[in-house]
Amino acid sequence: MPDLLNLQTLIAAATAGSFAGAAKRLGISPAMVGRRIQALEQEYGVKLIERTTRTQRLTEVGSRFLVKANRIIDELEELNEISRPDAEAMSGRLRLSAPTTLGIERLAPVMAELAERHPALSVELNLSDRNVDLVAEGYDLAIRIGELKPSSLIARRVGSYHFVCCASPTYLGRFAVPERPEDLRLGRCILNLNLVPRDEWPFVTKGGESFTVGVRGNIEIDNGEALRTAALAGAGIIYVPVDLVAEDITDGRLVEVLAGWRKLVLPIHAIHPSRRFVPGRIGAIIDAIARGLRD
Repeated sequence: MPDLLNLQTLIAAATAGSFAGAAKRLGISPAMVGRRIQALEQEYGVKLIERTTRTQRLTEVGSRFLVKANRIIDELEELNEISRPDAEAMSGRLRLSAPTTLGIERLAPVMAELAERHPALSVELNLSDRNVDLVAEGYDLAIRIGELKPSSLIARRVGSYHFVCCASPTYLGRFAVPERPEDLRLGRCILNLNLVPRDEWPFVTKGGESFTVGVRGNIEIDNGEALRTAALAGAGIIYVPVDLVAEDITDGRLVEVLAGWRKLVLPIHAIHPSRRFVPGRIGAIIDAIARGLRD
């Protein structure tokens, strides 16, 4: 019977696209990845992966072997779920991808609580504002903000992402405080490159009608923390997630403007690949994230 570590290494190498990527994912050396896959090839007398100096691809046999390997790992996960004496305990490893600001402000505390309650559980939290390919990059779970495109992924809504307009007292002391969204055209805004389009800020009337206001500014930033820092320095008004600036507004370092106007609200989803068997820890972590976002 093949060594389970060797099977997991083959899966990592196939999904990561390289021995180096698999090594980083598994926390071992590329040489060890090669040795484990070579052990599988020697055990079964077949070539599983063809490599050149630049590329790597599964052989035809390797592709069929990979399907069986995934099935074996799934079966093992299922056996572990059934045999676990404590249904409340979670163990194993899980790779999670999430947007940067949401991860820093809301998900990191959830992960800290999970680590305290479940010391046998290992969670790798990768923060990036790009949408990762869960299957190709070997992620078990991802948190996405915004409407989802149709796909084979399994999705569950876990919260809502609210936005706010704010600026520093220094800026508001130099420029007129906007009383209506249209007044933003007269001021200086810091454009958020994560909004599309960057220079059209969305609002909703009290009657529920959506509209946008064209804004302008000579600073454009694609990172939430940098937007916050620029606003604190008095560079202009920002349109950002509430999570990013809530403490600054409470403490008076930033001042909310246009508070009477509804801003953008986006759905937050947890998504994971469609599999025959989904480990219980994935559902439990999604539950924990949903509770953390509600709190």
